[in-house]
Amino acid sequence: MDADVARTDAVLDALARREAVFELEAGDVAVRLLGALIADVDGHRLSSVSITPST
Repeated sequence: MDADVARTDAVLDALARREAVFELEAGDVAVRLLGALIADVDGHRLSSVSITPST
């Protein structure tokens, strides 16, 4: 397996487990964006309420 592919897989696996990514990778814009999106989704999940249409 190519080293870049293995590194990318490791970063994606860490993000999927909500773990901190390697310091070197954390400077990557795409990795920071993915981390921010995950945090946003997790935040919405914690604060979400059921919205049902009124009848």
